[in-house]
Amino acid sequence: MKARLPQGYQTPGAANLQQLARQAQKMQEQMEAITEELEQKEYTATAGGDAVRATVTGKLEVKNVEIKPEVIDPEDAEMLGDLVTAAVNAALSQANAEKEERMSAVSGGASIPGLF
Repeated sequence: MKARLPQGYQTPGAANLQQLARQAQKMQEQMEAITEELEQKEYTATAGGDAVRATVTGKLEVKNVEIKPEVIDPEDAEMLGDLVTAAVNAALSQANAEKEERMSAVSGGASIPGLF
């Protein structure tokens, strides 16, 4: 004769799995909300003492690059390219840093592949 559990009884492991699944779903929903919020933000950084200003979105897309006319030197296009690159990279770093910080706060510092 097989032993049977009372009707409606769940093993402790099953209850823990259900609770863990609910927590994971809640965490994923929070992360999605944060991602949507961050995608609406803009991040601006400068290089060369404000000679170049770059603005990126939370979607990590370059929105705008402003260059002061006095730094445009036809004889030194490489320097201008370096300033633009530095400003854009700094703005992207700001966006990434905020996303990592906000996601880490939700996940308790755990890195969960596929969630963010």
